[in-house]
Amino acid sequence: MRIDENVEHVREQMALACQRSGRAISDVTLIAVTKYVETARIAEAVKAGVTEIGENRAQEFTEKLNFYKQNQLRAHFIGQLQTNKVKYICGKADLIQSVDREPLLDAIAAYAEKHGVTQDILIEVNIGREAQKGGVVPELLIPLTERIASLDCIRLHGLMCVPPAIDRESVRPYFREMRAWYERLKEAYPKLPIDTLSMGMSHDYDVAIEEGATTVRVGTAIFGPRTI
Repeated sequence: MRIDENVEHVREQMALACQRSGRAISDVTLIAVTKYVETARIAEAVKAGVTEIGENRAQEFTEKLNFYKQNQLRAHFIGQLQTNKVKYICGKADLIQSVDREPLLDAIAAYAEKHGVTQDILIEVNIGREAQKGGVVPELLIPLTERIASLDCIRLHGLMCVPPAIDRESVRPYFREMRAWYERLKEAYPKLPIDTLSMGMSHDYDVAIEEGATTVRVGTAIFGPRTI
C-alpha cells in the first residue's frame, strides 16, 4: 500500500474506534512517527493530510527541522532525551513528550528560562514499571507534577506512555490506568493546561483510543517497517 492509502486506513480505524467508544474523531490527534523516515516519504504523508509528526532522535529532529517548518508541521519529540541534547530540542519542538526525571526537567527549564521560551511537555509514565524503559513510575507522578507547576517556563499538557509489548487486549488495563492518572491530574491541577493523553502505537492505537487516548503515535502502519 502507498503512504497516502496507509494514512487513510489509519484514519478509518481511528474513526471506528471513536465510534465504538462514543467519541468524536476530532478529539483524537494522529502523530506520524518519522524515525528513520526520509523527508521525501514524510512529504507523501503530509500530502495525505498529516499535520503532526513525532521524532525519536535529537540528531534526526535537528536535521529535519527546516522541513517541519516549511511544511507547517507540529513537531513532537517522543524519544528518550539526554540532558546534553536539550539545547537541540527545547524551544524547537512544539511538545516534548518524554520528560521522565527531575534532572531532565531542570535542564529543560534552565534552557527555556535562559532563552526566554516556554516549553510544552508531557510526563512519560513507565506504566508497566519495566526496568529497561524510560518513564517515571506512577507513584512519582504527583511530586514531579508539583515541581512542574512551580515553573513559569514549562507548561504541562498531560501524560505519555509506552506500555509493555504484549497483545492488544492484555495492554488495555495499562491504558485504563493511564486514563485514571490523567483524569486525576486534571482534577488536582485545574490551573495546568492538561489536555493530552498520548498512548497507542501502530499495533494498538485503536485500543488506546477506546480507553481514552487523545493522541496516538503511528509509524509502521503509515510508513511500513523500518529498514534500519
